[in-house]
Amino acid sequence: MTAPSSSTRRRVAVAGASGRMGRMLIEAIRQSEDCVLAGALDVPSSPAVGADATAFLGHASGVQITADVRKGLQNAEVLIDFTRPEGTLHHLAVCEELGVQLVVGTTGFSDEEKARIAEGGKKIGIVFAPNMSVGVNVTLKLLELAAKAMHEGYDIEILEAHHKHKVDAPSGTALKMGEVIAEAQGTKLEDRAVYERYGHTGARKDGTIGFATIRAGDIVGDHTVMFATEGERIEISHKSSSRAGYVRGSLRAVGYLADKKSGMFDMFDVLHLKD
Repeated sequence: MTAPSSSTRRRVAVAGASGRMGRMLIEAIRQSEDCVLAGALDVPSSPAVGADATAFLGHASGVQITADVRKGLQNAEVLIDFTRPEGTLHHLAVCEELGVQLVVGTTGFSDEEKARIAEGGKKIGIVFAPNMSVGVNVTLKLLELAAKAMHEGYDIEILEAHHKHKVDAPSGTALKMGEVIAEAQGTKLEDRAVYERYGHTGARKDGTIGFATIRAGDIVGDHTVMFATEGERIEISHKSSSRAGYVRGSLRAVGYLADKKSGMFDMFDVLHLKD
C-alpha cells in the first residue's frame, strides 16, 4: 500500500514542541500516513527555538521550532495544543486570523476562557476535550450510562492522581467526569461538587459529588469514580501508564476536523459516542 503524498496529508503544527508531549506528537506525526509536520511552536525562552523540530529523532524535517506563532502556523491546516491556558488562548486568536483549525488538550481553563474557545468555534473547526485518550472517553460514556442507572441512593466520589508537576486540580478529566455524571442525572456539577473536606464536616450530604486529588511522583493519570450505596460499591477506573493514548486521540481529532470549516466539537464527536 502506497502512503499518501505530503500534498494529501493533513498539515499539522504542534505547540510546546520541545516538551515531552510535544515531542511525542511530533514523532507520531512523522510516523503517520495521514499527517505531515508543518509547524512547531515554543515559548521564546525555550533553548530549542531555532532548532529543527525532529532533531531529537536524529532526523531533519526542515521545520524549525519558532516562538513566532504566525510564522509557525503559516503552512499549517491544524494546530495541536497541549500547553497552558494563556498560551492556548493566544494561539486561538492567531488560528482564527489564519483559518487554522485547532485541537485543544490543554486543561485549567476558567468558565470565561472556555466560552472564548467556544466563540472561536464560530470561525474555525475546534476539537476541545480535557482528555484526548480514546480509553478515557469510552470511560466517560460508561459513566454516563452508570449515572443514569444509579441516580438515587448512591454516593459518588471521583478520585484522581497525577504527577507532582501538574498545576491544576482537580484535573480537567476529573471535572469532565463530574460534569458527565451530573448532566446524565439532569443536574449541574456546580450545584453538587464538593472539592474540599477538612475538620468536622458533618455527615455526607446526599446528592453531592466528591473529589479527591493526589499529586505525586511521575503518575501520568489515574481516575476512579465510585458509586457507593448500602451493601455494594461500583468502581469505574481508567489508568494511563504513558501519554501515548493522548497522542493517538489527538491525531484522530485532526482527521475528524478534515471536513469541518467551523464548529465546536469534543472527543465524543470524534469517536461517534453521542446518541
